Amino acid sequence: MLTLGWSDGSTFLPVNSVLLSTENKKNRINEAKETDKRTVGYKRRMLAVKKGTIAMLELLKSAKKAGIPAKYVLFDSWFSSPSSLHAVKEIGYDVIAMVKKTPKMFFRYNSEDMPLTTIYKKNRKRRGRSRYLLSVMVDVVKEGKTIPAKVVYIRNKNKRKEYLCLISTDVSLSEEEIIRIYGKRWDIEVFFKVCKSYLNLSKECRSLSYDAMTAHTAIVFTRYMMLSLENRESNDTRSMGELFLYFSDEMSDITWIQAFQILLQMFRTLLVDQIDISDEKIDELVKAFMDAIPALLKSKLQVA
Repeated sequence: MLTLGWSDGSTFLPVNSVLLSTENKKNRINEAKETDKRTVGYKRRMLAVKKGTIAMLELLKSAKKAGIPAKYVLFDSWFSSPSSLHAVKEIGYDVIAMVKKTPKMFFRYNSEDMPLTTIYKKNRKRRGRSRYLLSVMVDVVKEGKTIPAKVVYIRNKNKRKEYLCLISTDVSLSEEEIIRIYGKRWDIEVFFKVCKSYLNLSKECRSLSYDAMTAHTAIVFTRYMMLSLENRESNDTRSMGELFLYFSDEMSDITWIQAFQILLQMFRTLLVDQIDISDEKIDELVKAFMDAIPALLKSKLQVA
């Protein structure tokens, strides 16, 4: 179940998903006999037999077309190849991802293509309790095209002698910000756990129909979205902004129009006390002032 989710750092919502299958018909069961190629069911079946990296790009394009706002795409090392980084960048998103420490994947560093492990050995590491060990700028090269990226080497909390590699195509971000944003990817792991353990994702539907399984997945996702919305409105402190407005309304003594009217009356009294001017002349000045202000404000003041 390849899933695309959206998060603002506080609330996670599943956006789209696809149940992946295999291109080999011999390994598929309950094959659809006839499917109209114009239907959504046929399109999802065609997407299901593609590679996960290609399906991931299709889900991102659908989200982009739907107008879902996002700045970064977070994923683990399974997707973080140079070709995927270029493809996501072309769609219009920056990437913050974990990268495999494999000798088969190369990045251009100091005009030379080398794996991340070699780059790590060539540089001096930070000492002390810094959140990261090393940060370098590299170029991600694919078919002659190059995009700049920042690679951050961080300590592996589970194995202190090892390190992990994070890459960001947004080079303006600081190392601490890259680590902080990538930490938000854990929300999707919590989502999977909740769906499997509490929302009956794996046990409620026993059908062998691809359409039935897809529909059941959508139902489980809807349950999770309802829980996320309720959790945000109940527990998220940012949802209390409306409460502040209610308190402000209760504490207000006079309206803005009333305050403006008081100031205007004070100015009129000041003219009478300080300047030898007749009431008729003051009325003319007030009338000229009222004629000069916007019509909406003028009507409010006249009513007040």
